[in-house]
Amino acid sequence: MSWSLDLVPLPPCALLGGPPLSGLLWTVLLLFLWYCYRVGSDPPSHSGLHKTSSSFSRSSSRSPVDPRHSAPKTSAAIGMETVEEEEGPESYLTPVLSHAPFPTEVAAESRKLYRALQEYAKRYSWAGMGRIHKGLRNQAKITERPSIQKPHLFYLPDVPSIPFFPRDAHRHDIEVLEASYPIILAEFQAVYQRGNDTKFGWTYQGPKGQAVFPLYNAGGCVAGNCRACPCTYRTLLSLRTFISSNSLGSAGFWLLGPGTTLGGSYGPTNTRLRCQLGLQTPAQCELVVGGEPQCWSEGHCLLVDDSFLHTVSHNGGAEDGPRVIFSVDLWHPNVAAAERQALDYIFAPEQ
Repeated sequence: MSWSLDLVPLPPCALLGGPPLSGLLWTVLLLFLWYCYRVGSDPPSHSGLHKTSSSFSRSSSRSPVDPRHSAPKTSAAIGMETVEEEEGPESYLTPVLSHAPFPTEVAAESRKLYRALQEYAKRYSWAGMGRIHKGLRNQAKITERPSIQKPHLFYLPDVPSIPFFPRDAHRHDIEVLEASYPIILAEFQAVYQRGNDTKFGWTYQGPKGQAVFPLYNAGGCVAGNCRACPCTYRTLLSLRTFISSNSLGSAGFWLLGPGTTLGGSYGPTNTRLRCQLGLQTPAQCELVVGGEPQCWSEGHCLLVDDSFLHTVSHNGGAEDGPRVIFSVDLWHPNVAAAERQALDYIFAPEQ
């Protein structure tokens, strides 16, 4: 069968001012249809694969490779990424990816915490545990180094810290405590008038002249003391960042007698901040944290990172009475929610 290219007449091309272009257009159309037919009917070409395999065979024939030292080509990129991550000794994922053994020089307490972290990761996930993993591995180095910030139990790396934090770091909790100042002071006075003997719930820490009436001690609620201060207890429960579920958190009344000085010491961890509400603050009392001095003010809070070297002194006389603060441990604002959950598991209060 013969096909005529003039089956569909086209009007003359006015732009060119010449004869109709029907013959040329039909020729282009038929060539396009023929090209589409060939592309759709021909099988895909494997010439590239043949070239690759042939070049690979030629290179193999020129340089034979010992199979004992060969590595699969497909894992080259993965291997390179793993090596890059493992080369950095300070990388968060280095211990997890390389399965490096836990350092042998660390103390038994750090090993116990590391096992707790492994149990937590098996039960939940390793996601977000990089800084905690790194901190447990390097705790021995942190403890031995000379530094103005040296928590003796657990140091979370790469947490920005300063000795005194601004109110904005925990504005809600600070405003709640300061608004509750009158009732907290009244409940302290009621407890203090009964006597500050151990049979009334008081404990003595450090040198003579320092006493504590704890509502929470190492993450555990002191039920009798909380019943003696019900409004203060309810205030604690209303705080958003109070550490109430692990042994790093405490809350209570801290009393420091006249003429008492607490020498330089470090707190256990940098994952918390101590919020100290002034209840009775004589003029001769001073708190020095990281070389920066501050004084308490009645009805106002100080937000302190006690993992820095700190000293406390009361240089007043007997007529000034004791210095009294209400101290509450809050989460450091740069500790993520996943890390807080893991630390609650790792430092769970002892039963």
